[in-house]
Amino acid sequence: MSSASLTGRRVLVAGAGLMACAKQGLPAASIEPALLDNLDSLLAQPPAIDLILIDADDVEPQKLAAAIRSLAQAAAPPAVVVFAAHIPASLARDLFRLKRVDLLEPPYSPPDLARAAAHLLAPSGAEGGAHRSQVWSVMGAVGGAGGTTLTIELAATLAGRTLGDRVALIDLNLADGAACAYLGAIAGMSLGEAVEAPERIDADLLDAFSVRAAGGFDLFASPRDPAAFAKITPAVVCRLLDVACQVYDWVLIDLPRGRQAWSLDVLCGSDEVLLVSELTVPALLAARALVGEVEAELPDGRRPRVILNRLASRVFGPAPSRAEAEKALGRKVDGAITSDWEAAACSVNLGGPISQHRPKSKIVKDVGGLVETLTAPQTAPVAAPFRAKVA
Repeated sequence: MSSASLTGRRVLVAGAGLMACAKQGLPAASIEPALLDNLDSLLAQPPAIDLILIDADDVEPQKLAAAIRSLAQAAAPPAVVVFAAHIPASLARDLFRLKRVDLLEPPYSPPDLARAAAHLLAPSGAEGGAHRSQVWSVMGAVGGAGGTTLTIELAATLAGRTLGDRVALIDLNLADGAACAYLGAIAGMSLGEAVEAPERIDADLLDAFSVRAAGGFDLFASPRDPAAFAKITPAVVCRLLDVACQVYDWVLIDLPRGRQAWSLDVLCGSDEVLLVSELTVPALLAARALVGEVEAELPDGRRPRVILNRLASRVFGPAPSRAEAEKALGRKVDGAITSDWEAAACSVNLGGPISQHRPKSKIVKDVGGLVETLTAPQTAPVAAPFRAKVA
């Protein structure tokens, strides 16, 4: 469910400090301030209330407990999001009696609220077989081409532009992925635990694997293990992506440059394949060869998109121009990211997306334009849901 699906939803807000967050996070909803004292009368008045937001730190504990018990006894209670740093055990037990409830701890943001609301208000069964995610895979033509940086910026841009949508970045550089280091995060994915029984990977285990990254998306990355590619089977990787596509609206995959036993499954299950090349002759030659290999493997006549990274703005210099790069590639490129070394270095040193630390960087602008291109209505064939591709 995206923010557009929240249009016209009636939302009650208990706690003056939540109003600004609610208006930013749920701009399409009908938002009303409310006191918990008259909750029963509000529930009886049409139209029906879809969601109640409660700032537990701004409400008297007795009134809050009474309101939660009243909601639990209602025939069709609305969804509830409680904002609190700490809640007493008695209140937690009352919350468990509600069918649709979420708890957000500070610091929280409008996107956090939007995602929680979308999850609670999603139609029953929406996360089953009917769910349709978008999968974008990013691969560097050579090492150091900037594939990881581009994947991170794409994920952060999507998380910022699609309030309510859930975005995941999955680093499949299982041996020595860099996404965690770039984001200042700790790797939390242990795929080795599921090698003997891939079916163990479900939404709950996926949640345990995830780490909330700066930028508003969930990161899936493995601890460094030089032997990981030999240990992790295609069945495990495919099951991981299968479940991720059921849970998330957008799945960004940082693919290793070296071909693995599961690489073709991932490529065929992706809606978009982005091949990243820097502006050097060896990188462009490698990109041309890689484009040919991937095009021969993608079904339905789909083509990978070539993205030039670190495009210099100067007219004269040793690096090839965009026109010269396209001549070397034998095709037009689908996007270009302007070079901004200072912004990129600052972000990886501080931990987080460039859009967080240097929002005015040309890189951020260029990635935003690329996202607009990729999310525009498509007439070309698109991939089927990932699990159908790898079954």
